[in-house]
Amino acid sequence: MTRSEIEQDLLDWIAAATHDFEMARDDARFERLALALFRFQYEACKPYARLCQSLERTPDSVERVEEIPAVPTGAFKEFALRSFPEASTIKIFRTSGTSVDRRGELHLDTLKLYDASLLASLRHGFLIELSGQSPDMRFLAPDADESPDSSLTYMFDKLLKEEGGDASRFDLMDGKLDLTAFEGAIHAAREGDAPLVIGGTSFAFVHFLDHVSEEGSRDKWHLPSGSRVMETGGFKGRSRVVPADVLRADIAGVFAVDEANVINQYGMTELASQFYDSTLLDPSGPRRKIVPPWARVRFVDPESGIDVAAGEVGMIVIHDLANSGNLAAVQTADLGRAILNETGDPIGFDVLGREAGAEARGCSIATDVMLEASKRKGGSS
Repeated sequence: MTRSEIEQDLLDWIAAATHDFEMARDDARFERLALALFRFQYEACKPYARLCQSLERTPDSVERVEEIPAVPTGAFKEFALRSFPEASTIKIFRTSGTSVDRRGELHLDTLKLYDASLLASLRHGFLIELSGQSPDMRFLAPDADESPDSSLTYMFDKLLKEEGGDASRFDLMDGKLDLTAFEGAIHAAREGDAPLVIGGTSFAFVHFLDHVSEEGSRDKWHLPSGSRVMETGGFKGRSRVVPADVLRADIAGVFAVDEANVINQYGMTELASQFYDSTLLDPSGPRRKIVPPWARVRFVDPESGIDVAAGEVGMIVIHDLANSGNLAAVQTADLGRAILNETGDPIGFDVLGREAGAEARGCSIATDVMLEASKRKGGSS
């Protein structure tokens, strides 16, 4: 299959899957597309091919998705891991970092599949019945003009343009929250008894909650029925960390919404797809991340790379078919575990935090072999 054929198959699959991920799951289809995409990316990305050869896992020998080599997220800081000519690049997303940090990059030559994946998951796991209703949205994050290389900002901006009402806005500018405008939006939503959709970075919510605590007034932040909140982005490089369950409870308390309406999104710059908490879809079930049909999540032993037993803790490896123009198999530096149902089948997963030194260890091996392919330190091809 050519790349265009793979992408069209994926676009058709995503379009049909938006309203029911479980019914759209098709292991045979995933396996077929994943192996075809692996062959394409092996042939198109020389540093990746070198890594595969060093592991003796090439398209001629790999027969299952689990055998496809995954690239550590740290390698995206060392190489432009694209499977297309550099001149075709139309968008680069960069990981967060300081001015002295080397930042990971995701290079894209098209946004069609990227957009289809992110919107399908947003509509399925976050908006749900609000999709197509044009609810007003407020985002505690910088807008696209201020943060043009942020994949998170891009996601919020795309959601606003595709699904947001006329009063939708970004309320973080120049590093400061516009609390007056944010409060006005909440007041207007209450007056109109219309659900408000709120999204933001975890650290922005921490700052907001600090302000509410100092101010001492909570009633004015209460949201109308049907409202929901998405927090994401973690605390990279920040001085303070708030446990996920504490942050979720505090957000729910200030906005006067059920904790089921506070959704965490797990995603990363190096991927095209994201994973959302299940509680709006399945309020009575365990909170877990839902995996879209065009992705697979595995959990491996950090040292051996071998899959752990079902339900055991391991390093998260994600195979995302929507990453067609770069690399589909990505090894994160996060620990997690599958959430199982009564019969022992996986129904989602949980993220448990970072495995100390994982990115550095995994990246060092991958970087060594890929540098040989690029023939120069830090090269890309």
